[in-house]
Amino acid sequence: MSRGKNINLFLMDGDANGRIKCTLANWTGVAYKIPRTELDRCKEREDLKQSGVYFLFGTSDETGNSIVYIGQAGIRKNGEGILNRLYEHKRNPEKDYWTEAVVFTTSNNSFGPTEISYLENRFCNLAIEANRYIVKNGNDPSPGHITEEKESELEEFVDYAKLIMGTLGHKVFVPLIVSKSDIPNETSENEEPELYLTRTIKQINFTVKAHGRQTADGFVVLKGSFISPIDADYLPKGSLERRRQCKVDENNMLLEDVLFSTPSGGAVFAIGKNANGWVEWKTADGKTLHDLENSEEIPQ
Repeated sequence: MSRGKNINLFLMDGDANGRIKCTLANWTGVAYKIPRTELDRCKEREDLKQSGVYFLFGTSDETGNSIVYIGQAGIRKNGEGILNRLYEHKRNPEKDYWTEAVVFTTSNNSFGPTEISYLENRFCNLAIEANRYIVKNGNDPSPGHITEEKESELEEFVDYAKLIMGTLGHKVFVPLIVSKSDIPNETSENEEPELYLTRTIKQINFTVKAHGRQTADGFVVLKGSFISPIDADYLPKGSLERRRQCKVDENNMLLEDVLFSTPSGGAVFAIGKNANGWVEWKTADGKTLHDLENSEEIPQ
C-alpha cells in the first residue's frame, strides 16, 4: 500500500525563487535547488563540498525545449566537491544554458566514487527514457561495478531522488504517459481512454490516423500515429516548429510521444491545419472528447 511522504522544504533565503534545501523523513539524502545567480551564497556550506550528483537545468534559446546536464562530483584534494564542479560549469561558455542546479548528496558524507558513478548512470538513463528534457551528456556514464546489496541501497536512493525532483518542479524522470496500473492503488480502469483522430488529406491521398491521451500535463499525441506530411502556411510559427522538429519515419509515422497543452494543439499537429481537438478526438466507440467530458458525473 502506498503511503504519504513527509518532505521538508527549507527556503534558505526566505524566497520561493531562491535556494531550497530538501530533506525527507528517514532518508540520509539531502537535495539542494540552487539558482545559478545564487551560487556564491553557497560557499560556506560544508555539505556542498562533499561528493554527489548534480543536474543543470535550462532552456534552449533556439527551440524553447527544456535541457538537462547530469554529472557527478567527487571530493578533491582541496576539499571542494560538488560546489567546485558547479563553478567550473558556470565558467564554461559551452554550458551557458543552465539557470539552476539541483544537487543530491548525503547528510553523512557516505558517497564514494562507486556510488556517484552508479547514480549518474541511472539518472542519465532515466532522463533519456522519460524523453521530456534534452539530455546534454555527451557520453553514457559508466555504472561501475557494485554488489547486489549496494545496488539495492542505491536504488532506494534513486526512488527518493525521483520523488524530490518532482517536488522541486522538474519532471525529468516522468514519462509523458504513465500507466496507472504501475502506480500503487491505481488500476488501468482509472486511466483516461485512448482517443483517435482520422482525416483524409485528399490533395495528397494521405489518411491521418493519430491516437492520443489526456494526461495531467495536457494532451499527448502518441508514437505510432500517422500525421500529415504537409501543413498549411497559415499555421502559427510554434505549431509549424513542432511539426518540423518531431521524429517521423519514411511513412510519416510518429516515433515519439509529443505533449501539447490542449487537445486542439494535438489535433493541429496531426492534421497540419487548424482544428478543434474537442470534436476531432474521439473514443473507439465514436464519442467526441467534448461529449466525453460533458458526460462525466459530478460527485454528490
